[in-house]
Amino acid sequence: QVQLVESGGGLVQAGGSLRLSCAASGRAFSTYAMGWFRQAPGKGREFVAAFRWSGGITYYADSVKGRFTISGDNAKNTVYLQMNSLKPEDTAVYYCAGDVYYRGSLASRANYDYWGRGTQVTVSS
Repeated sequence: QVQLVESGGGLVQAGGSLRLSCAASGRAFSTYAMGWFRQAPGKGREFVAAFRWSGGITYYADSVKGRFTISGDNAKNTVYLQMNSLKPEDTAVYYCAGDVYYRGSLASRANYDYWGRGTQVTVSS
C-alpha cells in the first residue's frame, strides 16, 4: 500500500512563508509526477502545482505563480511546496497527490492515483 503523508502546514500571517512536505512510503513507489492541490471551505479541490520527475519540469496555477515553488527529492521520495508571500485566500487544506503514469494534464485531479490526507494552511490578515 502506498501512503502519501503531508506535513508543514500551520498558521501564518499574511506575507509570511511555509514549506509543505509530502513523503511517499509503502511498496516500491514510482511516479510520473507529484502534485499539490488545495481545498478551501465550501469550495472544490483546485490545482496548485505539479512536479514531473523526468527533467524536473514544474507547473503552477496562475494564482500562485511567482509565490510558490514546487520541488522534489527523488532519493527521499519527497516533494516540497515552498509558499512565500502568503495571502488569506491561500487558506485551505493542502493535499499531495501522486500520478503513476502520463494520462494528460497534471492540473486534473482525475489523473492522479494516490492522495494524502491533507495539511491545513491558515493565513491570517
